[in-house]
Amino acid sequence: FSAESGPPAATSDRFPVGTRLRVTNLDNRKVATVTVTGPSGSCVLLNAAAMDLVREPGKNVIRRNMVERLDGAAAPAPGAQPGETRPGAAQPIGGSVCSGALTFFAEGGAPAATSGQFPLGTRLRVTNLDNNKAVTVTVTGPSGSCVLLNTAAMDAIREPGKNLVRRNTVELIR
Repeated sequence: FSAESGPPAATSDRFPVGTRLRVTNLDNRKVATVTVTGPSGSCVLLNAAAMDLVREPGKNVIRRNMVERLDGAAAPAPGAQPGETRPGAAQPIGGSVCSGALTFFAEGGAPAATSGQFPLGTRLRVTNLDNNKAVTVTVTGPSGSCVLLNTAAMDAIREPGKNLVRRNTVELIR
């Protein structure tokens, strides 16, 4: 989730602005209905109000979930339109390999990340462009985001009180 305020809402790399979604936490059956308000690096990134409706106490990630588009249309397939660059899509090496905001999941250990873009073991350098803090992480598992940081990685680069890094670069370390 992002720490953004306001009524329940979400950002997305798969659904266009204005799309209404129903997000269900399959672990506790709690549901939030949200409207997509902008792009992100995640399939669905809930704001604080929406997350509060569906989260389990102390958790910042909903691993078992169902996202339903309420207007009945299917989600566009990632990369469905030739030449389109969507948030979370790979960019040429030499620049940022992900676009969109970065967030985190509450998991301990050394700085690490999960990714829907990179295989296990990939090393990435993530920089917060607002404060120039950087962290090097290794991809330890899959996620629905280009890069989803763990708590230690996010703590290394975030601004105080923020759970989202909007302006960032993600570099592939070879």
